Amino acid sequence: MFFIVIGAMSYHSGRSFVAMVNYADLETRSRNALDTMTRDIRQVTRLTSYTANDLTFQDFDGQPLSYTYNPGNRVLSRTKNGIATPLLTECDTLSFSTFQRNPTNDFNVVSTTNTTQVKLIQLNWKCSRTIFKSKVNTESVQSAKIVIRNQ
Repeated sequence: MFFIVIGAMSYHSGRSFVAMVNYADLETRSRNALDTMTRDIRQVTRLTSYTANDLTFQDFDGQPLSYTYNPGNRVLSRTKNGIATPLLTECDTLSFSTFQRNPTNDFNVVSTTNTTQVKLIQLNWKCSRTIFKSKVNTESVQSAKIVIRNQ
């Protein structure tokens, strides 16, 4: 009986430890991706094209900078100077929203799809992993609004 109790406690403790490490890793990767995107988007000159899964900017050096989400592969990539780099993996959902410069009277921002009016980019994503054949406590959710400073 003693060994059964010790075995059960070891199994549950090990499973909890793996879940915590996994969650911390997902959160770290998600935070790094958000930090990179925030740094890059704040210094771009303007947004040049926009779709639900793709943002393309003119960077401060005049070169294109794009972020592309591939839902089939669950990967968000950053492309600069023709070199695509995976920025975020295991991403279940991702959405980009664009807003114009001037807020309304109640300080809400106004949505726009006109790239010449875009001043604010909103990002939302959810990443997850499967541990022991389930997705229990293995999600990382991020949401941010980033202002294009140079426009």
